[in-house]
Amino acid sequence: MTTTAPTLPPLPIDRDASTGIVTLRLDQSPSPPHPMVVLDHDLIRRIESALLDIRRQGCTGLILASNSPRVFVAGADLKTIQSPLTPGSQGWNDDRLDSYLAYGQRVFGMFCDFPCPTVAAINGAALGGGLEIAMHCDALIAAPSASGKPYPIGLPEAGLSICPGWGGTNLLPARMDAADAVQRTAAGKTLNFDEARAANLFDAVAPSPESLHATAVGWISDHRARFSRRDGQPSRWIGRPEHKARCEAAIDTVEPALPDTDAARACVKAIRAGLREGWPAALEVERRELTRLRSTEPGRAAIAAFFGKK
Repeated sequence: MTTTAPTLPPLPIDRDASTGIVTLRLDQSPSPPHPMVVLDHDLIRRIESALLDIRRQGCTGLILASNSPRVFVAGADLKTIQSPLTPGSQGWNDDRLDSYLAYGQRVFGMFCDFPCPTVAAINGAALGGGLEIAMHCDALIAAPSASGKPYPIGLPEAGLSICPGWGGTNLLPARMDAADAVQRTAAGKTLNFDEARAANLFDAVAPSPESLHATAVGWISDHRARFSRRDGQPSRWIGRPEHKARCEAAIDTVEPALPDTDAARACVKAIRAGLREGWPAALEVERRELTRLRSTEPGRAAIAAFFGKK
């Protein structure tokens, strides 16, 4: 799959010359702010190109932000995930979907190789792939929405009879109460901003949207020494020694009470693969299960209904 984006507009990159901290801003179109940010193939290509450029020039910290005033990232491109067996679908065949998911996994994994702190500055809804790319960063720094209305954050995929595909099953339980995270992931139940704050999902919370960037910069300044060495895996996922035991206990405790659905079982399978076999195994299970589930009758129906509501 192509790993350069010569024909696509570059993403905005702001470099603070005094601190060396770089801010990468996501947008969907060449003329931001766009009301929505969705992780389609073109945007992932632009993210990869930007990260390669930032790595070449170096930085002391990296902030992943959004140019949308309404959302951080709304999620993956469901038109891509939608089964090609569905009449009128724009979905891809299984091999192409697997390549798209694997490509996203590799690009998001680039955040795990920066020899400096990485922060996701969350200003609005962060759903599905949007939360997954954020959780590849070391810290989640959030701010209340500009409107004051609590925005959603979480992994809603199981509610569409599919499962996360970019590591979410193994990332969320390491960032909040593991049992609650597993239950929410298996049911596709999201949190709102206030619930996420109470669950300690965020590493820091800015008092206002205007202070989000400064709060992210402050967190980086306080944690520079922690992330000088990397192993290519997220700094916080369930396979880390500091998280593994409690996550194993959580999945054993809650599994009998999880929804009796194919999607919930796929989430459990990915969690157990990560705990037993490691990060690459978890990612492989997520890709395989998502590709399978989107072509099941419940998966096709739920995604079609989603577009019907829109």
